[in-house]
Amino acid sequence: MKRRKIVCVVVGTRPEAIKMAPIALALKHDETFQLHLLATGQHAEMLLNPLAFFDLVPDDYLGIMKERQSLDHVTATVITGVGDVLDRLRPSLVLVHGDTTSTLSATLAAFYRKIPVGHVEAGLRSRDLQSPFPEEMNRLLTDRLATYWFAPTPLARENLLREDCDAERIWVTGNTVIDALRVAVSRVDEPSLAELRRIPATCRLVLVTAHRRESWGKGLREICTAIRHLTEKIPELWFLVPMHRNPEVRSVFMEELGAFDRVALCEPLEYPDFVWAMKRSTLILSDSGGIQEEAPFLKKPVLVLREVTERPEAVLEGTALLVGTESSRIVRESVRLLTNPQEYAKLVEKRRNPFGDGNASERILEALKKSLTTISRHSEPRRNR
Repeated sequence: MKRRKIVCVVVGTRPEAIKMAPIALALKHDETFQLHLLATGQHAEMLLNPLAFFDLVPDDYLGIMKERQSLDHVTATVITGVGDVLDRLRPSLVLVHGDTTSTLSATLAAFYRKIPVGHVEAGLRSRDLQSPFPEEMNRLLTDRLATYWFAPTPLARENLLREDCDAERIWVTGNTVIDALRVAVSRVDEPSLAELRRIPATCRLVLVTAHRRESWGKGLREICTAIRHLTEKIPELWFLVPMHRNPEVRSVFMEELGAFDRVALCEPLEYPDFVWAMKRSTLILSDSGGIQEEAPFLKKPVLVLREVTERPEAVLEGTALLVGTESSRIVRESVRLLTNPQEYAKLVEKRRNPFGDGNASERILEALKKSLTTISRHSEPRRNR
């Protein structure tokens, strides 16, 4: 019997856990590969909870998170911690996801050991190193060092080709977040959190998530101002605001919105409750990249609280609108959608989901199988010749 090739799947944050879970499960149940799931703990329980939802337990957990952790701390501890695991494990391939500091740091640790890297959700570009920060730099450098690129959309593939990545090692797969969401939607009917059950069944609900570093300070306060104005303009409207654990974010929300009856501030939601919240909402205001991908699947319109997005497919397809963080624009666009059924319908009806059909993880698995002969510990990272 052939020895299975070890694939080390690295996750550091909650979105990574959700998006890599379908791939980890596919590898776990395949006879070609041996899965080794490595969690850095850039997020702590926020990382472990979604893994548990998919019945996954890390083989290694670095637990690097600390209060008010800096990017320096995350980068240094992940490189060292992942490097120690790779020295012990000697995998055939390291799989990373997206654009977090854990992603770039794990990629560097693998590169230093000449271990090939596969980048899931490769090729996304905002073309602004400051937005999102530091994610745009993280994804650029990760793609520069990767050996295999799993692009979620044709546009992401075009970005990679423009940067001279080897066309034979790029696969357009769709986004694995849709794979995860298909599973979650079939399992989630009711929320588990008491705060969610207290939201009136007859109200219209707006889900709000905001945490990007470029919005800290004035941007977050503008978002809060918009929420206050909307509660005045539309009396039956409720807001659900799961607060990021970063003190820079949650202190603003608590100060600006803590006294408003129809604004439910809560801790970060576990994945099943968050899926319920997306399903229950009428409108989503968010600076999250993942929500831009998930909302079209759920037929929910999104106002993107950013000036630029690395997921322009949502805007081009008409499932999302870029509104930035200026309160007047957020209010104007929200009122337009919430008071005009025709305008609302334009964002949700007969729209194609540009982020895939929910079979991305299967395509990635098949691509890895076809590439077995080229996966070696001394693979060159790249480039068209």
